[in-house]
Amino acid sequence: MKRDTVAIHGGYQTDPTTKAVAVPIYQTVAYEFDSADQAAALFNLEAEGFRYSRISNPTTAVLERRVAALEGGLEALCVASGQAALTYAVQNLTDMGSNIVSIPQLYGTTYTLFAHILPAQGVTVRFAETDSAAAIEKLIDENTRAVFCESVGNPAGNICDIAALAKVAARHGVPLMVDNTVATPILLRPIEHGADIVVHSLTKFLGGHGTTLGGAIVDSGRFAWREHARRFPMFNKPDASYHGLIYADRFGPAAYIARARSVCQRTTGAVLSPFAAFQLLQGIETVALRVERHVENARRVAEFLRRDPRVAWVNYAGFADSPYHALAEKYFGGRACSILTFGVVGGFEAGKAFYDALKLFKRLVNMGDAKSLACHPASSTHRQMSADEQAKAGVRPEMIRLSVGIEHIDDIVADLDQALAATTPGAARLLAAE
Repeated sequence: MKRDTVAIHGGYQTDPTTKAVAVPIYQTVAYEFDSADQAAALFNLEAEGFRYSRISNPTTAVLERRVAALEGGLEALCVASGQAALTYAVQNLTDMGSNIVSIPQLYGTTYTLFAHILPAQGVTVRFAETDSAAAIEKLIDENTRAVFCESVGNPAGNICDIAALAKVAARHGVPLMVDNTVATPILLRPIEHGADIVVHSLTKFLGGHGTTLGGAIVDSGRFAWREHARRFPMFNKPDASYHGLIYADRFGPAAYIARARSVCQRTTGAVLSPFAAFQLLQGIETVALRVERHVENARRVAEFLRRDPRVAWVNYAGFADSPYHALAEKYFGGRACSILTFGVVGGFEAGKAFYDALKLFKRLVNMGDAKSLACHPASSTHRQMSADEQAKAGVRPEMIRLSVGIEHIDDIVADLDQALAATTPGAARLLAAE
């Protein structure tokens, strides 16, 4: 099936008992066992089935199969938020003394996890100078456990060369982990270009309506954990908490998600509720149509902003002179994502004036909603970072990040136009008086 169809039908067949076409919400904590022996087989990970919703749930299982199918992966684990997904994805393959190598352009909370939380737990994150494969390769050593990137940087808007990063990671025997939240599998499937692990904030485009938190980890099933046993002992040595089970032996290509579920989620409990899984499934059904409208509206917004003398600069990969245009051609077929950034003439204070004057655009830190959203990163998502850290992440003081929604383009442009008027001398006072 094509991705548009997978988004509607993937991972589910009509319920055999009730004939329900919509995925049922299995709002239950636990599941009855047929016998003590069956319970033991489930808890030993010797049999498939449900035993407790902190580990797996039938509604969430459909979501996991659908997200895995959309990304072209083998297995997926869906959890309570995108940050929980990223945390589990990294914890599942690191141990004390190990490191991961990351591009510098990152979402603010991801940067906090990498720069402050993981190091306190004994895992170092090495930030490359740029997002190039050469810059990444210089930092990989025998203790590296993964290479990390965002397919499209949030909010920097850079596009990573997934294939080049994948070759570098494979050359050193480590997996490439890609956050594909901004691009979505509708525009890009990193696994097709060599990525091994994909993470998502389902809260954003896949959910699509700003109602439900959720995250996903997708495993390609292609990384050879057995061949790299020294680097990844957690998949190749007996797990004392499961009577000596060896994940690579028991689960083969599915070892990564099996361990993430049974060790990370089961033990620390960032569980997605069945109702949240149901809501995310509803959002995913329309993601292909929404992304098409998002992308077209963003193109027209970018063109409007670039023509406007009140705008100092626009960062949009769809422009032929963008440093990322060639990569947009390579990975997105010439389309650019609907997240774009720009700066208002007048710097930081003018940017704030524009932001405060928005009416249709919602001022918040989410993205990927059907509604048009705006963010001033220096005041919000990257507020905890120093000026130097913000600069390395691609954040300028005057930067406005737009997540262009699916409203009528005329209304979107009209709101931007009136907000830009507030950046001219005296305009803010006049608007306030009105």
